[in-house]
Amino acid sequence: KVRQRDTLARLGGNEFGLLLGNCSLNRAASIATKLKDAIAEFRFSWDGNVFRIGASIGVTPITKNSGNIATLLSAADSACYAAKEAGRNQVRVFDTGDAELAELHGEMRWVNRLQEAIAEDRLLLYRQDIVPLDLESDEPKHYELLLRLVDRDGTVHSPGAFLPAAERYGEMGKIDRWVFDKTCSIIAAASDHDKFVYNVNLSGQSLSDSAFLDYIVSRIRESQIDATRICFEITESAAISNLHAAQNFISSLRQSGCTFALDDFGSGLSSFGYLKNLHVDQIKIDGSFVRDMTSDPIDHAMVEAIHRVAKLMNIKTVAEQVEDKATLDALNELGIDYAQGYYLSRPAPIPEISPATQDVSN
Repeated sequence: KVRQRDTLARLGGNEFGLLLGNCSLNRAASIATKLKDAIAEFRFSWDGNVFRIGASIGVTPITKNSGNIATLLSAADSACYAAKEAGRNQVRVFDTGDAELAELHGEMRWVNRLQEAIAEDRLLLYRQDIVPLDLESDEPKHYELLLRLVDRDGTVHSPGAFLPAAERYGEMGKIDRWVFDKTCSIIAAASDHDKFVYNVNLSGQSLSDSAFLDYIVSRIRESQIDATRICFEITESAAISNLHAAQNFISSLRQSGCTFALDDFGSGLSSFGYLKNLHVDQIKIDGSFVRDMTSDPIDHAMVEAIHRVAKLMNIKTVAEQVEDKATLDALNELGIDYAQGYYLSRPAPIPEISPATQDVSN
């Protein structure tokens, strides 16, 4: 279906590239559509079953303003991904005026920057206090580890800038491994009297990856760290969408001494029902309820209800997004176990690890 002068090549995996020389954009879109239709009509048999296949195709023009090869491939990839998002087996032409494509293209640029940052070890860990509210409690102090990306010019980016792209394009497994490796280094380097527990965020992609579970078990054994100092945070939505995987992950690592926190609790539709099936040690109450609980009686009632159920199940509660003293006082009255937010502390670099140890200059 392609012309004699055209170049077709496999880029890797199930991705192919087609270079159309001396071809208008409309003509290119027409050729792409014929390719898509021909692939959709193809059938093959295997083991007594008949299979069909499909293709999502992204098309981008090559002009004097297109930039380098990487920019061109990124534009075509963005259009291809938009075709997949629209239902697959479609052709999408890259248009700089298309808001959806512009967003996807921006995310793909972040993916490239993220991949470079991982390869060059330019990720950085911050921490934020999770403070016990009972001053007489012997519960250990927790820190949540928070990720930052450092550009080559030293600019530090918060996770909101690059994690959506990492999640969309399947890069979270690499990030989670990097974070866990650094967590092991932090614990191994800490002095004997620093018995802090580090809360490590875990993505849904890693949660359902059995190879990642094996990796965690292996790293704990190799580094010989105290696993009780690791608390994995899993979002409620990730746990519910991967319930069987979450149950297996939690039960396996609890045997090693790790603890677990269910993050953003209350944001889902069946929180209490699923809670019975997840053996977690902490519930982090979604900040959308905590933030306005002193002015909104419904939010206050939600926080109180979550805490009461958690207490019956012997699960500690953590209130997120504590931004003022009035909220902290209200949480104390309810008997909430821990609080986290800007009123108590802001995320800051980890003092136990120097920039040289993290191989990051800021």
